[in-house]
Amino acid sequence: MTHGLVVPLVAGLGPSELLIIFGVLVLLFGAKKLPELARGSGRALRIFKAETKGLIDDDDDDSTKSPEQRQIDARNRASAEGELQAQPEPDDPGTSGKP
Repeated sequence: MTHGLVVPLVAGLGPSELLIIFGVLVLLFGAKKLPELARGSGRALRIFKAETKGLIDDDDDDSTKSPEQRQIDARNRASAEGELQAQPEPDDPGTSGKP
């Protein structure tokens, strides 16, 4: 039977280990800098998350592209299709006309 006030384990660390880690952080950075560091880390994580989500969405969404980007994409597609059509097809050995 577990007590309701028992702190759940975080990554296998008990309460005493977490207190030691917190104490070392306070000694290294000072009590005044810890909230600032946490705030900056939170902002950086939010920005990173938004940018990665934006990259994933941009791959699927053509509505955010500028007209220049659409023209470049159209030219690239047209040149790729032209290269595929310009490639000679392999000769059929039965119709080459050689004995």
